Amino acid sequence: MENRVAVMAIIVENIQSAEPLNALLHDYGRYIIGRMGLPYPKRGISLISVAIDAPQDVISALTGKIGNIPQVSVKTVYSKLEQHGAGSL
Repeated sequence: MENRVAVMAIIVENIQSAEPLNALLHDYGRYIIGRMGLPYPKRGISLISVAIDAPQDVISALTGKIGNIPQVSVKTVYSKLEQHGAGSL
C-alpha cells in the first residue's frame, strides 16, 4: 500500500488523557516523522502536532484510536504528494 504524508492536530483537554495518547504514539512510533507539544496552561489544554508517513489505513486507524480517548480531539490533514520510486524527484 502507498504511504501518505500527513499532519495530525491533537487537542488534549484533560492531562489524564495524555498517558493513553502517549502510549498510542509510542506504538506507532515507526511511522512518526516528528511531533511537537505545546502546553497552554491559560486554557488548561495541550496542543500537539504529529507529522506521519504511513499507509492510509495506518493513519486512519491511529486517528480513530486517538479520537476515542476521552477529552481528546484530533484532525488529520493529508499531503497531496504522490509517493515516488527510489531516485525519483
